[in-house]
Amino acid sequence: MDNWPLLSLVTFLPIAGVFAIMILRGNAEDVARNARWIALWTSLIDLVLSLIIWARFDPTTSDFQFVEQAEWLPHFHIAYQMGIDGISLFFVVLSAFLTPICVVSSWGSVKVRVKEYMIAFLVLETLMIGMFCALDFFVFYMFFEGVLIPMFLIIGVWGGPRRVYAAFKFFLYTLLGSVLMLLAIIAVYFQVGSTDIVAALNFSFDPALQKWLWLAFFASFAVKVPMWPVHTWLPDAHVEAPTAGSVILAGVLLKMGGYGFIRFSLPMFPDASAYFTPLVYTLSVVAIIYTSLVALAQDDMKKLIAYSSVAHMGIVTMGIFTVTSEGLQGAMIQMLSHGVVSAALFLCVGVVYDRLHTREIARYGGVVNNMPKYAFCFMIFMLASVGLPGTSGFIGEFLSLLGAFRVNTWVAFFATTGMILSAAYMLYLYRRVVFGVITKDDVRAMFDLHWREIVVFVPMIAVVLWMGIYPDTFLRPLQPTIGNLIESVQAARDTGHRFAAR
Repeated sequence: MDNWPLLSLVTFLPIAGVFAIMILRGNAEDVARNARWIALWTSLIDLVLSLIIWARFDPTTSDFQFVEQAEWLPHFHIAYQMGIDGISLFFVVLSAFLTPICVVSSWGSVKVRVKEYMIAFLVLETLMIGMFCALDFFVFYMFFEGVLIPMFLIIGVWGGPRRVYAAFKFFLYTLLGSVLMLLAIIAVYFQVGSTDIVAALNFSFDPALQKWLWLAFFASFAVKVPMWPVHTWLPDAHVEAPTAGSVILAGVLLKMGGYGFIRFSLPMFPDASAYFTPLVYTLSVVAIIYTSLVALAQDDMKKLIAYSSVAHMGIVTMGIFTVTSEGLQGAMIQMLSHGVVSAALFLCVGVVYDRLHTREIARYGGVVNNMPKYAFCFMIFMLASVGLPGTSGFIGEFLSLLGAFRVNTWVAFFATTGMILSAAYMLYLYRRVVFGVITKDDVRAMFDLHWREIVVFVPMIAVVLWMGIYPDTFLRPLQPTIGNLIESVQAARDTGHRFAAR
């Protein structure tokens, strides 16, 4: 296996599943059943491959590993390059982990165009993993933008009543920011002389140019995170998306912005990052407090969790721009934790929605009486979202706040108020849905978790507790890469200050 192109395999294996599903023939019921099984086995094999990559990953070095290179457009100095470091490793594993969960969770709920639905998710998996592995700007941008297409279709075809509006809003918001990033990539290409990401990371850009390039990249990444005030597409997209669409949207697609800040904005534009850090802190704090208050006012379960995602990602952006070891590690763990926890919370909403076909909080109450297994699973993910010690949410929030406290105590103070508000709206949601006396006959008729739903929740609970009890498993591979990132940023800033002094 030493000579196997593991990153290309884990990236493009889902496309083999796509071709297998496309050639299916027969009556509609058989085609739908076979499409589900092919998508499940393909995504499970891909998950195994990602775990092999994790097992073979060397956590003692900050260098890119499993590097693959092939000439593509040599005249333009564009090559097919793949490689991962400690930062991208876990995003690859997260993408591969959530895809089979999406397939299983959609098993009985999606009955229309099942073949096309499974194809969309497998294509989406290829694009997500490819984006995190790409070491060439041209390849990265193709994957980064390509993600929009299957997600647009998933929301627009299998979504709720206002799915077309939500799909177009999602597409236009994210596309607009990405066009500015494309212009910045072209500028980087002319500066560096190639689209090699590693070469660009080691290139010293002029401080004046850095600010414009930083803003162009920021326009794309801020929408993807999403940061306040460009977050308004997210609640609409979540509410109208099918459950599995919300899982991938919250679990992986929101992490594209955070990954972009860590991979590109900090190391390539260190002076501009320092200059705009107060702006990022301000937007992050506003996002944490404002969207938490908005979440408290929601009567739709999906909207509440969507606004909580904006607040949690505000902690991530705050942690990233502290440029401290604690802040960056906390931001990474927070992204991974949020990827699992928010995905699980949307699945919890999907469970009761499949039974009652409403997401209105007031329609429920007393669910614990006839759905104790569901109430237990919901409780674990709710407490992880709040940041209870022993769960994944605590580690990420604690480290991010620790990093912020080292840099700016006021930012840490205001961010902490968001933690209190998050406990308020999540406990409010849980009390209204789960506790109390059942007063409605249709709620009384709801049945507890099906075995397929238990299969979905058990590994997610295991990951949440694993990250919370023994986070060193996830922190160890991150530390060399983050340490090297901080050193390079500080060195670049020191060099910039010396030039400015002259």
